[in-house]
Amino acid sequence: MIADREALLRRLHELRTEHRDLDTVIARFDSGPVDQLQLQRLKKRKLKLKDEIAWLDSQLLPDIIA
Repeated sequence: MIADREALLRRLHELRTEHRDLDTVIARFDSGPVDQLQLQRLKKRKLKLKDEIAWLDSQLLPDIIA
C-alpha cells in the first residue's frame, strides 16, 4: 500500500512538472510566430495532464463519509 502511494506521488510530481513546462512552452509560442496546430496540440496535452493530475489527487485523498 505504501509503495503504491509513493508511486502515485512520484507520478503526480512528474505530471505537475510537465504541466508547468508546457506553460513555459506555450508562453514562448505567444511571443513569436505561431504554428496554430502545434499550439493547439500543446494546449490539449496540458488539459489532459490537468485531468490526470485531478484523478491522481482524488486517488490519494481518503474517502470521507459525511
